[in-house]
Amino acid sequence: MPIAELPEVAHIPQQRRRSLGRRVIVTTIRFLAVLLLGALAGGGWYLAKKGFGQKWRGLVVEELRKHGVEASVRRITLDPFRGLVAQDVRIFDYKDRENVIGRISRVSLDVNYAALLQHQPFLNGIDIRNAELTLPLPAGLDPKSPRAQLKKLNAHIYFPPDQIYLSQADGVFCGIRVSATGQMIKRNDYKPSKEDTEAEWQARLMILQRVVSDLNRFKFRAEPRLQIKFSGDIAQLENARVEATLRCEWLQRGNYQIRDLALAGEYSDQTLSVTQCEWLDDLGRFSGNAVWRRSTGDLEFQAQSTLNVRALLASFGLAGAISDLIFLAPPRLDLSGRAKVGEGQPRWQAIGRANFERFTFRGIPFLGGNAEFSWDGTRTMVRDIHIRHQTGELTAQLLDAPGDFRLDLASTIEANALRSLAPADMREFVEEWDWPHASSVQLTIRGPSRDSATWKGDGKLQLDRGRFRTIGFNGVTAEIHFGDGAVTYANFRVIRDEGVATGTMTYDYAHHETRLSNIRSTLRPTEAIYWIDPKLAKAVTPYIFHQPPTVTANGVYQFRGGKHTRLEFNVDSPGQMDYVFLGKTLPLDHIAAKLLFTDDRLQIIDLNGAIFSGTVRGAADISLAREDQRYRANVAVERIDFPRLTDLYFKYKTAQGFMNGHFEWTGVGSDVRSINGKGEIEVRNGDVFAIPIFGPLSDLLDKVLPGIGYHVARKASASFTMRDGVIRTPDFHVDGGLFGMVGHGEAQCVDNKIDFDLRIDASGAGFVLTPFYKFFEYKAEGSLSHPTWRPKNF
Repeated sequence: MPIAELPEVAHIPQQRRRSLGRRVIVTTIRFLAVLLLGALAGGGWYLAKKGFGQKWRGLVVEELRKHGVEASVRRITLDPFRGLVAQDVRIFDYKDRENVIGRISRVSLDVNYAALLQHQPFLNGIDIRNAELTLPLPAGLDPKSPRAQLKKLNAHIYFPPDQIYLSQADGVFCGIRVSATGQMIKRNDYKPSKEDTEAEWQARLMILQRVVSDLNRFKFRAEPRLQIKFSGDIAQLENARVEATLRCEWLQRGNYQIRDLALAGEYSDQTLSVTQCEWLDDLGRFSGNAVWRRSTGDLEFQAQSTLNVRALLASFGLAGAISDLIFLAPPRLDLSGRAKVGEGQPRWQAIGRANFERFTFRGIPFLGGNAEFSWDGTRTMVRDIHIRHQTGELTAQLLDAPGDFRLDLASTIEANALRSLAPADMREFVEEWDWPHASSVQLTIRGPSRDSATWKGDGKLQLDRGRFRTIGFNGVTAEIHFGDGAVTYANFRVIRDEGVATGTMTYDYAHHETRLSNIRSTLRPTEAIYWIDPKLAKAVTPYIFHQPPTVTANGVYQFRGGKHTRLEFNVDSPGQMDYVFLGKTLPLDHIAAKLLFTDDRLQIIDLNGAIFSGTVRGAADISLAREDQRYRANVAVERIDFPRLTDLYFKYKTAQGFMNGHFEWTGVGSDVRSINGKGEIEVRNGDVFAIPIFGPLSDLLDKVLPGIGYHVARKASASFTMRDGVIRTPDFHVDGGLFGMVGHGEAQCVDNKIDFDLRIDASGAGFVLTPFYKFFEYKAEGSLSHPTWRPKNF
């Protein structure tokens, strides 16, 4: 036994030493593991927060460049779930690194670490989730302007050898859901095509910015969907193949609503084909297609439309283009054409046809119309224009080119219906016409532009019964010439019941004047004068013709304050004309006179006529100013039937003889008191004492000297003046043969009073009574109509 137990006692210290060493090793390993885990955790935290250094960013940028993507990375971090993440990535134009295409907030990198350690291409792909791609603004634009952004971007991009493969990408661009898939070939030895200039790059950014601004004005009930498929060579993007479709159920811009929008197109072999472009609105639909060839810049297009054109244009701020036009039924437009689009200004060639069922233009309702048109970018031609109205039809041809405007039209539409089409500066003149019946107008218009102020034209006018300035006519024909702000009615013929007027009249609304040439009229002057200017009516109203005279007229009449009026009328009346003088109507026959209208002035020159079997001559100068009614006149008469004159003024029919005389005076309007003048009068072989004024005196004389009171005078004469309504004579003289009368005094016409002294003047055999002449002096007092005669010395 003792021999057997000795070895057990000897091995106890050795086992203890082994256990201690094992514990030390385990502890050391655990410590190292903790350190390693701490290092890994710290490194992960550092890489997640601080990111990899510049060397790693350079490796990633270089790897992206190898796959055809020019980029810069601000930071690379390590995400425990997504791996390596590149943050704030800027994408550059692969042709020009100065042009930033876009910015992406976060990009996950699919890295082959084994290839990375062996310095081989290590980037298998990138993964973009819920990121934003922001495109730069054009130079000089307000930084606060809305930017082109692709939001909620998700994309999976792989980099097989010599390829870039986009398995799926989608995002939201200006409210439109965009989905894309495709692949691009990228060869190691690729060479970029021609680089774009800075101006070309900025032009593209500006176009993109306008697209963004326009898209932001649309409202969508649901996100429209744009699907894109592409393939091509990254070195020749212009030769890529792209297919795209856009669908939207409902969208709105302003007050214009679109339904069932469908767009489909393809870009292949440098040719863009829009195979489908359709939508509906509240009135109709639009459909069109187009083809554009990049190599030549040729564009071909076709379109058909029955849309609500007014609402569509208004939504783009273009309502002013047809502000005067309202469609009551959808118009139909058919359009086709071609263009050269590329370098420089586009060159267009388009033809089409328009059909309108019911519409209004400047408030005028039309039943319909149609026209064919063509346009080459600078010149517009519209032909076979037919506009239908309930009263007639208008046909026209139009050419609008730089420096050349032409319009030919013919109309049978009632002229009243078209009055609102007149230019603004002619509107007042047109409103004075009334054409309730059919009319016929033919016009040929030429000018350097579509501005109506530059137009000149010729034509023919034929009107049935109507009115101008309330004065009616039975018919009008004229040749029309207009231009430089004036309308000329040449060789016009105006027909009325009483006669005809012919000649040439120019209404110059630019210089505010009417020009008359070779006017010959047998119309009533008091009405025809309204056609020149209603203000002239008061100047001719006092002259009442029983039969319209023959009037010729020439000259210029200015209105609205013009100071160069000179309008000459020659009047020849074979019939009777009435004129009121001193409260009585004088009947004049065979009147001929010249009337000269100047600035606020009417001159009557060389007035000749017949009155009471005698003759009358005269002249007048009359003010036509509103605040000045003064006038100057003179009249001379020869061998006027004295009985008819006394019958008119004194209601006495038995007087006989004839009268000569003249009178020159001034006055103001119709005020008798304002008459201030002088004249002479002579009566031969007249029964002067039978005049009611001298009637009582005749009885007195006859009682004293029987037969004397009713003796016919061989001659009676007097000079006289008239002032303040009082006629005064200092030398009234009656020659009765044996006896005469001399006297002086006054007659107050307005106040109906008389104050007159008269005495018997013996001559011839009656000279023996001279010592007694004082017994035959008489005085008249009282009223002019019933004077009281009494002996002056008894």
